[in-house]
Amino acid sequence: MPNPFRSLIAAILDDDRAKVKALLIQDASLTKVGVTEDVLFKTGIAHWIYAGDTALHVAAAGYRVEIARMLLAAGADSSSAKNRRSSQPLHYAADGCLESPSWSAEAQVAMIRLLLKAGSQMNAQDKNGATPLHRAVRTRCAAAVKCLLNAGADPTIKNKPGSTPFHLAVQNTGRGGSGSEQAQKAQQEILHAFLESGVSPNLTDAKGKSVREWVKSDWIHQVLAGNAA
Repeated sequence: MPNPFRSLIAAILDDDRAKVKALLIQDASLTKVGVTEDVLFKTGIAHWIYAGDTALHVAAAGYRVEIARMLLAAGADSSSAKNRRSSQPLHYAADGCLESPSWSAEAQVAMIRLLLKAGSQMNAQDKNGATPLHRAVRTRCAAAVKCLLNAGADPTIKNKPGSTPFHLAVQNTGRGGSGSEQAQKAQQEILHAFLESGVSPNLTDAKGKSVREWVKSDWIHQVLAGNAA
């Protein structure tokens, strides 16, 4: 007999809404089950899945908005479900990979809005101290950053290394593809989003170093000075 939870995860990866609906009708408690081991799925979504992740985590990672609605209606927990790294579904929704064919800014924003409406904690921190806003900035998802800021996410929260999301916005995050033209354009949008939200470049990190002091690129200095469109 097939494992119903594995069948549910497979259906989410395939975006098979009919199968997800049927499985939840048979057993709504599947929304409470967690993955038992870390795994990187080769198809469906471009995201690691960690032990403790629920079906809602997986749906959030793949921006499966309609499936997430089904999971929430069946009792999925958007506000306190955590994996072994203390990541919640909203952390996954805020992650992105600009060069992945499965990434969509529109679907990502729709997922973030759905989870926030369902009660997700927008300033929740994972084991590294990262909030969803940190994650969206690090992966250069400009639309997600704007969505979170507009919803009231706190841009001054520091992660464990001591950086605020605005600090990450001016640094090389180490993420693959962060130097691409697409990523740099998104980075510029993110910088403008922080400035337009009233966040000062003089904001300091845990070491007392301001956002402005972290800047190494002339074009970022120009943006912060208000001289770039």
